[in-house]
Amino acid sequence: MRRAGKHFTLAILVIASTLASAQDIASQIRTKIASLQQSLKDHPIGDKDFAEIASAASDLFKASDDALKRGQVYLSLEKLSQGEDLLAGAQRGADMQAIASGGMTVYDSEWGKVSLRLTALEKESQSRNWNVPLAVQALAETAQGKATPLLDGGRGFATANGPKDGLLYMGEAEGLADFSTFCASLSLPRKPHSPLRSLLPELQALQTRTNAAFQPPKSIDLHPRFIALNGTLKLAQELDASRAYAGAFYTYLEAVRHFGMLDAPLLTASDQAKLRKGLAAEHKKLAGSASDDSIAQLFLERADSYIAHADGSASSADEWRGARVILDQVIPAYYAALKPAAALQQASGKTVEITLVRWPYT
Repeated sequence: MRRAGKHFTLAILVIASTLASAQDIASQIRTKIASLQQSLKDHPIGDKDFAEIASAASDLFKASDDALKRGQVYLSLEKLSQGEDLLAGAQRGADMQAIASGGMTVYDSEWGKVSLRLTALEKESQSRNWNVPLAVQALAETAQGKATPLLDGGRGFATANGPKDGLLYMGEAEGLADFSTFCASLSLPRKPHSPLRSLLPELQALQTRTNAAFQPPKSIDLHPRFIALNGTLKLAQELDASRAYAGAFYTYLEAVRHFGMLDAPLLTASDQAKLRKGLAAEHKKLAGSASDDSIAQLFLERADSYIAHADGSASSADEWRGARVILDQVIPAYYAALKPAAALQQASGKTVEITLVRWPYT
């Protein structure tokens, strides 16, 4: 009896500690959102183009706060990442006084400072001992992985069209790097998980399926979706190559979602009811898991947000389709990727390598 009582007391202490940590991380996120919202108020953006971007960032901060109020911590962080990216880009882009007088000389000076900072943060990230759930690590690694290509691409635009065109991307790179650093500062107990591995076999297989699907009329009618899909696959492959396996895992699943949306059918009322039950069952399954399934939880939180809006408005047909794709395709892909890697595809016959130079992730 005494031994049972000790185990019970220990379990209560563990639960209490976890709840306290969850409340603490929610408080940190809430403070971060408020800080960014205050920055937007203190430094209003008058330029029309950049003001629209800042407005989109403001909407994302609200979505992040709404998700936090619903207990969707991972979705809140995902929205926060997107919002900080846009806000930093808009603020840097609208601050053109120094550039106007100094041109590319001033731009190059600023670019060099940001480049040095991002390089240092990237090295720090690669050696970091993460103490957060995999979903938080994945979002941080993904943001860090986007930052340098955005900075480099922005310099190309500045060189070709003038420094103004590169400022937005310089700011976005800074915003993503700051978000990654913020994630590293969070502290939330993580459950044990199997060692992460390269997802190159899965990425190759999905790229092959994507190439095969890129045929008229679908390639014409759904061109924006194919752009998003290929850009996501490119990022996932880069993260995988740099051994940022949590980020690669998250980004691979996002690519699976994009691919699933190419052929996702419309849902009837009966389909919608079944989907709700399926999502509830999957939530229950994850809640009882002893492993760190936070990346799967992030996608389930996103599916929930598609079919239950914070303001009570009706979900669109695409949102219902998206939630169905997450349940039927993304979640199974998640569990499949936890298994040992399949054999890599081997190229047969002669090949010709063609390099296309284009904007990152488009």
